[in-house]
Amino acid sequence: MLEQRIQQQFFEGADLQYQTAEALAPPIAQAATAIVEALTAGGKLLLCGTDSGHALARHAATLLVGGLERTRPPLAALAVAPSARQIQALGLPGDLLLLVDAAAGDLDIGMAAIRAAQGKDMTVVLLVGSSGDGLRETLAETDIQITVPHERTSRVLETQLLVLHTLIDAVDAQLMGDPE
Repeated sequence: MLEQRIQQQFFEGADLQYQTAEALAPPIAQAATAIVEALTAGGKLLLCGTDSGHALARHAATLLVGGLERTRPPLAALAVAPSARQIQALGLPGDLLLLVDAAAGDLDIGMAAIRAAQGKDMTVVLLVGSSGDGLRETLAETDIQITVPHERTSRVLETQLLVLHTLIDAVDAQLMGDPE
């Protein structure tokens, strides 16, 4: 019984990733292009998240600076608290904010972070689950939304981790070409 339950967790996670690969590819590609444009123009990437999403944002910032699977120069990426004041203090026009929200965390904090970035003429990439409607409504037309279409937080987080790894790989590919 317990082993079946465990196996079901794996099957659900794999099914979600398989079912969403085609739908998530375009916004991930769009986000990768926006990140490369910001970085090559001298901008930086600020990453933050609400609740569990903050750990994913920190992880992604570490990989952007240190590298994912290839050796490359460090990229200008910094994990920050989802504080509007930090974004106002550190963000500059042309920078990019990547906000990760897995389970509709504190919407007020997330919306304030998005508005602070928009107030600094920063592009926003929002990585959310199905319950992120309140945050999606805050986005501008030039911002990018990547939605993992699931209600269960654990499935959303698993897929968001894959999205972030895929996004960083796409950034690396655009900056350094495809590996041989």
